[in-house]
Amino acid sequence: MEELSIASLASTVTRLGVVLQPDGEPDEAEGVLNPAVARTRDGRLLLYPRMVAAGNQSRIGIAEASGAEDAPGFQRAGYALEPQAAYELRQEPGGFGCEDPRVTFVPLLDSYVMAYTAYGPKGPRIAFALSQDGRAWERLGLADFSAPGLLCGDDKDAALFPEPVISPKGVHSFAFYHRPMLHISAVDGCAAVPIILGMEPRDRESMHIAYVPVEAVLKDRRNLLKVAESALVLVPAQGWGAIKNGAGTPPVRIDEGWLSFFHGVDGWHDGQGNCIGMRYSAGIVVHDIERPHIVLYRSPTPILAPETLEETVGIVNNVVFPTGIDRRPDAPARSYDIYYGMADACIGRVQVTLGASVFGERAAEESAA
Repeated sequence: MEELSIASLASTVTRLGVVLQPDGEPDEAEGVLNPAVARTRDGRLLLYPRMVAAGNQSRIGIAEASGAEDAPGFQRAGYALEPQAAYELRQEPGGFGCEDPRVTFVPLLDSYVMAYTAYGPKGPRIAFALSQDGRAWERLGLADFSAPGLLCGDDKDAALFPEPVISPKGVHSFAFYHRPMLHISAVDGCAAVPIILGMEPRDRESMHIAYVPVEAVLKDRRNLLKVAESALVLVPAQGWGAIKNGAGTPPVRIDEGWLSFFHGVDGWHDGQGNCIGMRYSAGIVVHDIERPHIVLYRSPTPILAPETLEETVGIVNNVVFPTGIDRRPDAPARSYDIYYGMADACIGRVQVTLGASVFGERAAEESAA
């Protein structure tokens, strides 16, 4: 789990505004949000927004970028996935469908891999799909957490690492984030807050990493579903994100390790200290490049919190939810465009530029060795 060794990592954040919002069509009546992002093999930028129809029925769309790299416009180009599989459909109230995708190109598989939440008859589950071109997608199925010792149940926030890593047991593995869920956090946000904060931090909803042996996947890609190990990697902190945290963007390689932008959740209070809802903010996490269950850094304070009208007022107020990351060809060094859900209603973009990192004693000693 955490072995923080980066004492500080400077970053600057520039808001670049709304890039996609509902167009008035029924399929988008309850929001366009939480997109995945990918570059096609010829460098074209694609956005995969979650599009929500009335009754919380979700599809994963495709939107193509056009115009200047630093100010793209997005045109809808159909759907990547619509709810069709049995694990994406249900009759109960509360909705169903394909939610909150993250897309990673995996060179070893020579494929794009989409991790998404399939909301079906058993509740939210992690599902995967593959694509050769980023446009046509083939379902693999649900992630299988039935191996002994694993948490098997409601789960969300999956995003795949682009390269194999070493699992806690020393196995060469593909890895993906996930967040096993507690039913208590979905009952009544404010009523659940004191109960959750009374729990040990490691027992709250938090970022885990699941591991799948590479050898098995190279024999049969369907084995990507068969999780062998899982590790808790980011315990909810007291400074922020104390109620729960979870993955945001897929990780990308930087000099210090694996970089990702994650979300953390806290209670939102009025002037008298009464809880009036939840507040979703975003921060940075950096993992060890070989063994990502070791966390080298996490933001002591959010780098992005709800401030603008679009972030504070929407389908769910006070939400910034990072899910897509893009390294623009024209961007400065160590700069990334982060695409995120704004109050569960529309999609925004910020540019995050990393500065220098300062390592603590442990990392300095390891470097000397």
